[in-house]
Amino acid sequence: MAGLKDLYQEAILDHYRKPRNFREPDCSNRRAEGFNPLCGDKLTVFLLVENGIIRDIGFAGTGCAISIASASMMTESLKGKTEAEAKTAFDRFHQIVAKSAGAEQDPGGMGDMAVFSTLREYPVRVKCATLAWHAMRAALDGLREPASTE
Repeated sequence: MAGLKDLYQEAILDHYRKPRNFREPDCSNRRAEGFNPLCGDKLTVFLLVENGIIRDIGFAGTGCAISIASASMMTESLKGKTEAEAKTAFDRFHQIVAKSAGAEQDPGGMGDMAVFSTLREYPVRVKCATLAWHAMRAALDGLREPASTE
């Protein structure tokens, strides 16, 4: 079993200390809030979607190192992607971090986000890592209620 310190690999710490896209884009046209009631993380994801493509993405809020790093990496990976590609990335990310029967758990092709595959051993932390992703999905789907990790 991996040690807890393995969760905080250099990529996670780098994105936590210097989060990318930690801002509300000037012209966002979709947004959704996310809340993790277990630990209190709160994030808002902002999207500028034009012709089905994510032209800009940002986030704001508070949270632990894992939730902020995950949001930062997510925004970097989704900028320029289609809505369909973003939804596929959501599914893929959830599969590599969740420890569910039959789920694909090969983190290949996920870039820096593969570091989150170690969270399978810490189910409580999975909610931290997936919070921004749930908010992004809610923003794409036009949901008005805050996305929750529950």
